[in-house]
Amino acid sequence: MRQIWLITGGAILAFGLMVGGFALNQANQEEIELSSRMQSRTQVLADSLAESVGPSYLANSTTTLHSIINRFVSNERLAGLVVFDNAGAAVAQSENLPPEVISNSDIEAVMDSDEPDGVYIRSAGENLYVHTIPLHDDERVIGALTVVQNATYIDEGIRQVWFNNGSRLLLQIILFAGTVLLLVRFVIFKPLARMTESLRSLRAGTAPAVEEVSGLLWAPLTNEIRKMNASLRQARNTASEEARMRLEKLDTPWTAERLKEFIKAYLKERKIFIVSQTEPYIHTKAKNGIRYYMPASGLVTALESVMEACGGLWIAHGKGDADRETVDADGKIRVPPDEPKYTLKRLWLTDDELKKYYAGFANSALWPLCHTVHVRPAFHHDEWLEYVKVNEKFARALLKEIEHTERPVILIQDFHFTLLPRLIKKHRPDAQIGIFWHIPWPSAESFSICPWRKEILEGMLGADIIGFHTQQFCNNFIETVNKEVESLTDFEHFAIARAGHTSYIKPFPIGTAFTNGTTDVTPPDRSIFEKYGIATKYVGIGVDRTDYIKGLIERCRAVEFLLDEHPEYVGQFTFLQIMPPVSKSTDIKARYGEEVKREIARVNEKFETGGWKPIVLANTLHTHEQLLPLYRAADVCIVTSVHDGMNLVSKEFVAARGDEGGTLVLSQFTGASRDLKGALIVNPYSAEETSEAIHMALAMPREEQRTRMQSMRNSVKNYNVYRWAAEFIKAVASLG
Repeated sequence: MRQIWLITGGAILAFGLMVGGFALNQANQEEIELSSRMQSRTQVLADSLAESVGPSYLANSTTTLHSIINRFVSNERLAGLVVFDNAGAAVAQSENLPPEVISNSDIEAVMDSDEPDGVYIRSAGENLYVHTIPLHDDERVIGALTVVQNATYIDEGIRQVWFNNGSRLLLQIILFAGTVLLLVRFVIFKPLARMTESLRSLRAGTAPAVEEVSGLLWAPLTNEIRKMNASLRQARNTASEEARMRLEKLDTPWTAERLKEFIKAYLKERKIFIVSQTEPYIHTKAKNGIRYYMPASGLVTALESVMEACGGLWIAHGKGDADRETVDADGKIRVPPDEPKYTLKRLWLTDDELKKYYAGFANSALWPLCHTVHVRPAFHHDEWLEYVKVNEKFARALLKEIEHTERPVILIQDFHFTLLPRLIKKHRPDAQIGIFWHIPWPSAESFSICPWRKEILEGMLGADIIGFHTQQFCNNFIETVNKEVESLTDFEHFAIARAGHTSYIKPFPIGTAFTNGTTDVTPPDRSIFEKYGIATKYVGIGVDRTDYIKGLIERCRAVEFLLDEHPEYVGQFTFLQIMPPVSKSTDIKARYGEEVKREIARVNEKFETGGWKPIVLANTLHTHEQLLPLYRAADVCIVTSVHDGMNLVSKEFVAARGDEGGTLVLSQFTGASRDLKGALIVNPYSAEETSEAIHMALAMPREEQRTRMQSMRNSVKNYNVYRWAAEFIKAVASLG
């Protein structure tokens, strides 16, 4: 609609300028004509008055002159008359003569030239024409007569010209604008909108055919789109058929198309529901309107691929400052915004709920409790109550959505919703529920310090499937349940039975969307680092959120130890650390971020020389598209998490290396270390060990790099996010 108004406004402006030019010319012509008429009429009148005034002036009869002047002014409706002697002094004038008349009348010039003269002046807001003629006695000039005419009607005439043209212009603009709006809207934009929607649906695979657009203007384009639609539909049918044939062949890569076919074949059109704290798309206000972005989250990266492949409903907390403006009355919006494939339902949490439930119990209690990285968990009763309250809020919203859905498949994500499975199962025992725990599960002894451990475990045991990244986390969970909750454990099938319900505990190591074993195989573009001020021979990269589990300080000390032990890398090696700013609601992580910055500054101060710094910090958010060329160009990716459930950055780095170059230095405390055997596995607490691995990576021969990277790429390809989703969904849905 904005484009329509811009086009119409531009046309109106051009039309208005044209009409305005004509009106200006007409007003000028009218002014010239009326002024000429005024001057001619005043000249005739002045000549006539001179014949009456002359004898009395010659007789030096001032009284008679005044009488004649006042009589003429009254009868002729003149603005004034003045008689001047040959010295230029007024000898007689009409009453109420504007003072500007005397000062603006050049009497001497008229008498010297013996030629009449006229001038327009303004007095008390009126337009006056002052016309002066010489008085003669025979051939001799003996004085002058000034006639003052009211010329206001000239202004009124010009105003009338502008009014008539303005009124006509306004009427024409209304008719013209209406015509342009209708033409643009129905002849151009409406057909374009229909074609755009058809193309969007065509791209998403939801349109049976391209909508017909009438009119000769669009016929060629519509015909070409129809042909493209047929070709694309044929290609999709071929891909679907191939995907169906590969469904049971686990040795072939899982793709989005294969996952779609799996969902159709296995769930028989049953709807999938996902619940998470983090939303996949965040809308924010910008200068030019509303924009959106995807948060930097491994969970979002994984689940977005699933939802795009499967469709369904995703329920999450809406935190963007423009989120409310983009949803309907029920808090829903179709996403992705550019190519909708599923529905996002946003729930709104108050500042108090976020402070106590999210920043409080979830991130200050459960997060450090599960990651066991020497950060003391903080347990507060009021935060626990808020955690319960928010879980109940999400339960009510989800129950409403599945009210008319038979045997819904529900996938609950992470430690924010430990109570949700039991709340849903209580009201909908037919629902098939899976909860995936994206972080580590600690030992039974560590978890036993939580005051509400029994409530958390009972809530999770409401799920049919409880998934973790590794078998070790599964073992820890079963051990914890055996210690804290009265239940029956089947170790053969890794199942826990309690109160007539059985939960199965299974490992599902999550992956990326990497599918076919190839990405961009062009040579890496090293110039990508120039915008960060990096021009060294070797470049390392780390991509992490600001979090104490990521081992960022340990990483800085490893770089320091590398330069101490191998001074040949001074000025030759730069480590680029990408660390997006942390949310203000997580004070402990914000403090950690400041500590990381101080450590980077310390290391840089120790080694920097000639404008070179060993560590460059990019404290900004980078999209996946911005990270890919950095991954491709880096010599080494360093992941030093001191405890991590999986760590998808390591797998994204591997997936990006289509050239089969580069080396991965990976912490032994990540879930990914079980899968990526080609990485250099290190203990991040040892700066010596990590620095030596970095040195090995930088000095590694190209053939060894290729061998290691091929091994890791096969692992990432064979167990990608689509296979993770398929196995997790199959495990949940197969229990019904």
